[in-house]
Amino acid sequence: MSRAHQPPLVTGISPNEGTSWTKVTIRGENLGTGPADLVGLSICGHNCLLTAEWMSASKIVCHVGPAKDDKGEIIVSTKSGGHGTSTVSFKLLKAEKIGILDQSAVWVDEMNYYDMRTDRNKGISPLSLRPSNPLGIDVDKGKVPLKDLEAMFPGVSGDFTSENFSATWYLIENHSVTSFDQLRMAASNLKKQATRKNEGSLAYVKGGLSTFFEAQDALAAIHQRLESDGTEKVEGSMTQRLENVLNRASDTADTLFQEVLGRKDKADSTRNALNVLQRFKFLFNLPLNIERNTHKGDYDVVINDYEKAKSLFGNTEVPVFKKVYAEVETRIGALRSLLLDKLLETPSTLHDQKRYIRYLSDLHAPGDPAWQCIYAQHKWILGLMQNCKEEFINDQREGDPRPSALSRNRDTASLKRGCSLRTPRPSTWRYETPQQVQFVEKLSDVVIGQLPNFWKLWISYVNGSLFSETGEKSGQVEKSKKNARQRQNDFKKMIEEVTHRLVKLVRGALLPSTLTELELRLYGGWESKTELTGPWLTQVIHTVRIIFEALVALEIPNDLLQVIQDLLLELRHHCLLVTLHHTAGDVKRLAEKEDWVVDNEGITSLPAQFEQCMVQMLQSLKEPMETKPGEVNILQLDQAQDQASELCVDIMRVFVNCLEQLSNKTDGDVDTSHISVDLASPDPFSGLQENFCATPEQRLLIILSNCQYLEKHTFLNMAEHFEKHGFTGTDKITQVSVHAVKELDESLFDAYIERKSDPIVGSLEPGIYAGYFDWRDCSTPTGVRNYLKEALVNIITVHAEVFTVSKELVPRVLTRIVDGVAEEMSRLMQCVSSFSMNGAIQVHHTHAHAEFSANFKQALEALPQLHSGADQKFLEELLNRFKSSMQLQLTCFQPSNVQPVKR
Repeated sequence: MSRAHQPPLVTGISPNEGTSWTKVTIRGENLGTGPADLVGLSICGHNCLLTAEWMSASKIVCHVGPAKDDKGEIIVSTKSGGHGTSTVSFKLLKAEKIGILDQSAVWVDEMNYYDMRTDRNKGISPLSLRPSNPLGIDVDKGKVPLKDLEAMFPGVSGDFTSENFSATWYLIENHSVTSFDQLRMAASNLKKQATRKNEGSLAYVKGGLSTFFEAQDALAAIHQRLESDGTEKVEGSMTQRLENVLNRASDTADTLFQEVLGRKDKADSTRNALNVLQRFKFLFNLPLNIERNTHKGDYDVVINDYEKAKSLFGNTEVPVFKKVYAEVETRIGALRSLLLDKLLETPSTLHDQKRYIRYLSDLHAPGDPAWQCIYAQHKWILGLMQNCKEEFINDQREGDPRPSALSRNRDTASLKRGCSLRTPRPSTWRYETPQQVQFVEKLSDVVIGQLPNFWKLWISYVNGSLFSETGEKSGQVEKSKKNARQRQNDFKKMIEEVTHRLVKLVRGALLPSTLTELELRLYGGWESKTELTGPWLTQVIHTVRIIFEALVALEIPNDLLQVIQDLLLELRHHCLLVTLHHTAGDVKRLAEKEDWVVDNEGITSLPAQFEQCMVQMLQSLKEPMETKPGEVNILQLDQAQDQASELCVDIMRVFVNCLEQLSNKTDGDVDTSHISVDLASPDPFSGLQENFCATPEQRLLIILSNCQYLEKHTFLNMAEHFEKHGFTGTDKITQVSVHAVKELDESLFDAYIERKSDPIVGSLEPGIYAGYFDWRDCSTPTGVRNYLKEALVNIITVHAEVFTVSKELVPRVLTRIVDGVAEEMSRLMQCVSSFSMNGAIQVHHTHAHAEFSANFKQALEALPQLHSGADQKFLEELLNRFKSSMQLQLTCFQPSNVQPVKR
């Protein structure tokens, strides 16, 4: 932060003590960048901004106001630096009356100052300009309390300028300990003052003494002649003639001086008028000054001038003053209307709103401007939210994705927050994101951008800081608090209306089924939009959580925000169900990605793709399912548990159905264009991979191998993933999945055995009796007959096919095929009525290497026994010869560590 933006710091004040209205110089650091930057100045708790004169960033001059505290700090507040601190203090002394000849730190002409807010109608009378010490001796005030004097002398005053002046009170108050000699001197001083008062008239008489004597002689002569004449009342007498002469002299004098006297009277009248204009020019110029300052925006100056005029002329009876003051009131009324219009104008900042409210309060505007502003802001926020929805609905109908005026309006500086809660998006975001998500984002911008200032305006209204930040104007503060207490319920309804409007607008876009038909007409209109997927719902949940956290940070009561918590719960539940539904669709499409290429374990990539799909689903649900402070764990709700468990089971069944569908595909349905062949592989069977296309039997084996892997590995891994992410009922999911896979495994295994075993078993009986063979009349056996060799080769072929896919399936498949062959041989042998000795040796040769099969043992029991040692030795030679000739083929049935061919 630069130095210009640091908080103001007061480090010195001169003088550091004095009475009210003392002119002081304040020095410090960061005291503002100019007069307009200075927004607050208090000394001992009294607001002195009215008299402050900003000199520089380190100096301010002002007058100390009538503060209540005896000693206090000097606090400076600026727009750029905020509320400041002080390292010094000012001591307020008790005010005393100051005369012209008394020493003082305050100029006498500055005492005629009017406090526009507290000491109204208390100016200094011109009589106060008389000497404050009429006795001319030192004042020695006693310690008699003022209350005692008021009790002793009711109805009078010790002020010698008062009409009810009491000399006794004055002497007790100012000279209670003065000596008698001093009082005698004071009496002499009073006499001298009275003598000097009469000296002017006496000197005037001395200077015109001869004139007075001449007039006296003339009057005496006239009186004497009148007495001797004795004809005072006779026509033509001297008295009559004298009267006529005097009248003519008077008329002549009037004629001579009439024009001069008229001009004098006119000049006196003009002079008096000019004197009045000069003396009261403040009042006469006030209407024009109000208009000029209003145009310049200097509302503080207008308010101060109006307060001064009101204190001086508010109750005047002089007609001309009343006329001018009426014009002032007219201009002030227009200013009130202008300020009210600016207050209710939107958009506006919280600072401007507070400023206009204070102006209107100082101008004594009717009504409650603060509440009017709160009500207007409430309606404007609701309108912004509704217009946000209408904007997107209109864009949806017109197909115009360009930002509207509302969008541009929200991007203005007046609506921006101090910092964005989300990272900036690319310019193409609006065209890639679903409109429902864009709508919720812009709705979030409106709420987070406007509701905090709305709430702070209410808090300022409640605590009275709208009208005073320094504790002054206690009457207005108390009135504000009283009004706020009466309107608490109304404001609570406003907040509830905003939060309910927010929730219903979001529900209309994302959860329309939760609204009534009437609410849908007001908040819906998104029918043509497709349902959002899980990731977009997750982004919406993130945005709503940001709104909730922003409102919680304002310390808004939780009961007013519960409706947003309920919305979050339903959005999270909806996101869970939608994600599971979409995952089922993704799993169903996995069948299209099967390439039939097996690895060394005999499985394809399909189980891994399925597991990856499920893990991605659980990862995408991590944020929506996360339980934030104050939220409910969605997976602990019975309904959500049951629905999630059922959908997970459905996903498992869908995958099992995919495997079943793959097993039923014909050669024409299988897409082999994506099958890869590794020609550089050192595998001895690599040549088989060229142009490989899985046969239906091979596909059955591959699916059987995948089923075994699912049962032993994938489903167990999925159970761990489910438990890790807080899902319940994993045992049921695993149990149902394993059961479905086992059913599919049995079905596919039986189908494969049927395809491979039936041809081998069916070829035994025709092979035995080929060439009209008869067990009762046959030649000496020379070896194993060809039908058995053919059956053995066919079994080896099956072995090779199974081993190529999965080594684990070989014992299971061969056991079933050999059992089938043994069962058929047992049936055929039991159908032979009798055997010759050569036939007995032949059949013993046939069954001698299959003692491991119960069916073969049953067949041997039905054969005639060889009792001759020569026959048994001959049989043993035949067996050894067979094993030697078929050694390569028989090795296929021996245990081996060779891995199956990779395809």
